[in-house]
Amino acid sequence: MKKILFILSITTVLLACTTTDKKSGDSSNNSDSTLQAEKAKIMSDTANYTSIQWLDSTFLSMGTVNEGAQVEVSFRFKNTGTKPLVIANVTASCGCTIPETPQQPFAPGEEGVIKAKFDSKGRVGEQRKHINVDANTTPSRDHDLEFTVDVKK
Repeated sequence: MKKILFILSITTVLLACTTTDKKSGDSSNNSDSTLQAEKAKIMSDTANYTSIQWLDSTFLSMGTVNEGAQVEVSFRFKNTGTKPLVIANVTASCGCTIPETPQQPFAPGEEGVIKAKFDSKGRVGEQRKHINVDANTTPSRDHDLEFTVDVKK
C-alpha cells in the first residue's frame, strides 16, 4: 500500500517536473491533466477499489439562513479499505452549490472531508441539494450526499 502511494507520488512529481512552461498558465494545466490522468487510471482498475465509511450522516439539515448567506457544508469520511481512496470527482445538483474535490489520495484508515458552499441568493424557501462523489469504492463508485436549508427573505 505504501508502495502504491510512493509510486503515485513519484510519478506525479516526475511528470510535473518534465513539463515545460510555454506560458505561465500551462504549468497548472499540465499538472491538472496529469493528476486527472492518474485518477482516471486508478478509477478504471477495479483491483484498486477500496471502501468508504461516512463518519457523519450523508444527510445534513443546515437550519434556517437569511437570503444571500453563504452556507458551508462538510461531510466527513474514512477510507475503510486496503487500497488508497481516490476521489475522482465531486459534483453538485445545481450551480448554486460549489463542491471541492480533494486532490490527494487517502491511505487506508485515513479520514477526509468533502466540503461545499451553497449560495442562498435568490433561493428563498426550503432548498434540498445533492452532492455526488465519484470514488474508487465498492460496491458503488457513486455516493449521494444531501443537505437541506431553509432560506428566509
